[in-house]
Amino acid sequence: MKRRLTLHFPREAVHQPITYRLAVEFNIAAKILRAQIAPNQSGTMVVELSGDIDELDAAELWLERQGLGLDRSLGEIRIDPALCVDCGICSSVCPSGALRFQHQEQRLTFAAALCLVCEQCLPSCPLEAISLVLEPS
Repeated sequence: MKRRLTLHFPREAVHQPITYRLAVEFNIAAKILRAQIAPNQSGTMVVELSGDIDELDAAELWLERQGLGLDRSLGEIRIDPALCVDCGICSSVCPSGALRFQHQEQRLTFAAALCLVCEQCLPSCPLEAISLVLEPS
């Protein structure tokens, strides 16, 4: 099973070997999709955790006990066609290839099935045509 989480690190927790401990203690694979963490500062990391459902639940509880904030909100990336001008800037930061710029057609394409929801595209759009839409809880 896979889960996507956003981990919020307080200043005291940025030096902890979180992904190592998830692997060793819980048999969880952590794929880091995006990280903004600096020494002696708070930080954020978007991860995709893979493992047994019981181990994932135990790992999430452990992460919270380490003082990390967890955002379990599922969501999806949406592009507003009324705002998008097909500049393709977002495609240059997309790690999964979900956003692709078709040079011959001068069009941006978005394959939602490939999207990791890593949110790297959000700040890259100069017209704010890309948004994260959270699913209702």
